[in-house]
Amino acid sequence: MKQPYRWDNYSDQPYPLQDKSYKKKMRKSQSASLLRTFLTSILVLPFSIIMTPFVKRKKINSNEFFCLGVDFERNPKETLEMIEELRVERILLRVKLWEMEKLPLLKDFILLCKDKKITIKILQDREHVEDLALLQKDLETIFTALNQHVDIFEIGSTINRAKWGFFSVDEYSNFYKVAYDLKISKFPHITLIGGGVIDFEYHFTAHTLFNLFKYHYDGVAALLYVDRRGAPENMQMGFNLQDKISLLSTMVRLSPKSNHELHITETNWPISGTAPYAPTSERECVSEELYADYMLRYYLLAFASQQVNSVSWHQLIAPGYGLIDNREGIKKRSAFETYKFMVQNLKNAQFLRLDIKRGYYILQCLVDNKLLQIHWSLKPTTLKNEDFFTVYSGNGEKIESETLNIGSSPLYIYVKDGV
Repeated sequence: MKQPYRWDNYSDQPYPLQDKSYKKKMRKSQSASLLRTFLTSILVLPFSIIMTPFVKRKKINSNEFFCLGVDFERNPKETLEMIEELRVERILLRVKLWEMEKLPLLKDFILLCKDKKITIKILQDREHVEDLALLQKDLETIFTALNQHVDIFEIGSTINRAKWGFFSVDEYSNFYKVAYDLKISKFPHITLIGGGVIDFEYHFTAHTLFNLFKYHYDGVAALLYVDRRGAPENMQMGFNLQDKISLLSTMVRLSPKSNHELHITETNWPISGTAPYAPTSERECVSEELYADYMLRYYLLAFASQQVNSVSWHQLIAPGYGLIDNREGIKKRSAFETYKFMVQNLKNAQFLRLDIKRGYYILQCLVDNKLLQIHWSLKPTTLKNEDFFTVYSGNGEKIESETLNIGSSPLYIYVKDGV
């Protein structure tokens, strides 16, 4: 990767740009696009907010809803074993455009996951943003090598952060159009998703969905982190996670540039005491226990929205934010068991309803024709363990106490037939 861009191998992301004069110069060069972003958002966001209550839910395929980010170079043997243990049907892999020499290694790994649905996230650098001929050559190489084995290609990522190589939505649109033109001319059967805005910065999303570029998304990707707000139920500018999903889904449905598919291709919480591996400061970090709770609650809320086709947890092995800590061998965090039990119970679930009353949440669904309720509460409370309940903790331990403690950690409660 060319300067002034450098990759941080600890947190799996670029380092912040240190050259402030370069950053200022590049933003100035994209001032027209930044103005269009502002004007587009003024029109699109208020209308989308008004239309949000009228957007219908869709039936989500729960079997493909649970996705897991995987690094194909990191402990590959153990990774393959744990993918099977988790029984997840969809995985997401990253390929870096500045590391094209690793494409054969990626393909070999994919071939070992032939029964899984594969999403490939294609990461950019500044060289490929500026040199579209080089981008076309490398994308064609990737599509040629992988198109028979990959379900979805996500084009670009984190487009609203300068350290990732883009300084405007127009730059991203030119980038995405290269992939779209290749799809039209040579690879008509591949599925392309794009957008790739990180966090609740939907003014950028609006511009990716409403512009004059001649391209189309097969679905929209979002890196919908909420970690800086703490719990997934917490508010930001009057929006909680469910509200953010609903607004984003509405924008996707209103856009003439996209099919009505929404994929959250990256989200997590950083784990306390893991610097320099944590991708944020210690202030945003949480304990391993809260990490597992927040992960499960994020998935439950996204699933209850019935507006998200898949959520990809970032990621399986990462000391600062993964289900596995590999600093000293392979250490499964409690969240690994939480993820495993979640998939085990919900991968074939039919959503029924989500009830919320004074911070108490009950998600109800059918699993193999059995009623499953999942309870959690923002304020600790208790519930009588009825004879017709079969109760499990978030990581799968059976609970037989007379009183159930309902709090941050969701409980799975199966209700016997006839009750």
